[in-house]
Amino acid sequence: MEKAQTPLQDVQANIAKSCAIARREPEDVTLIAVSKMHPAEAIEPLLREGQRHFGENRVQEAQGKWPALRETHPAVQLHLIGQLQSNKAEDAVALFDAIHSLDRPSLVKALAKAMDKRDRRVPCFVQVDVGEEDQKGGCPVAGLPALLEQARDADIPVAGLMCIPPFGIEAAPFFAFLDKLARDHGLDGRSMGMSGDYETAVRLGATHVRVGTALFGARPAPK
Repeated sequence: MEKAQTPLQDVQANIAKSCAIARREPEDVTLIAVSKMHPAEAIEPLLREGQRHFGENRVQEAQGKWPALRETHPAVQLHLIGQLQSNKAEDAVALFDAIHSLDRPSLVKALAKAMDKRDRRVPCFVQVDVGEEDQKGGCPVAGLPALLEQARDADIPVAGLMCIPPFGIEAAPFFAFLDKLARDHGLDGRSMGMSGDYETAVRLGATHVRVGTALFGARPAPK
């Protein structure tokens, strides 16, 4: 009997198929396993399979579980994918290897100050409010050029753009829009796509996909 694939293998295979359709190389897509609200024992199997990029929504939660995991898996790259409060900027710079939610001038200032203090430049994706949904955070499209200029002037490494399309609407137009914005501003990175739409995102240029449920199953209920 043929051995069943693991969820990680399934997602990797789907990324490879989408890359083939788009005439891209799978190595050009970084799979971020979204481990928010999942305990260390749920993360360990993916680590054993070789997964090294993980995403967390909250600084405090990440501080509670990742230092110990990194002692045994030092090659892990940790991505902050949730909204970041300015007063948590220094903690985020100390812990994370990439920040996907830079979205406002006040956060540019806080991150620049933290990076200077820590002498550590952390690549950041500018989150764009492609669906005009204030509750999700994100820089308004009209404000993107100014925010990018502020980030560069502050010596923050800008890795690319990030978006979260509106829920319940076909995501493809929003991914295509983010891809165009990235090209217009000369940026290589496109952080877009989650469990329900990462294959579409890859076909439309995603360089980083943030996949949780397809890898871990449903998130446990908050305690």
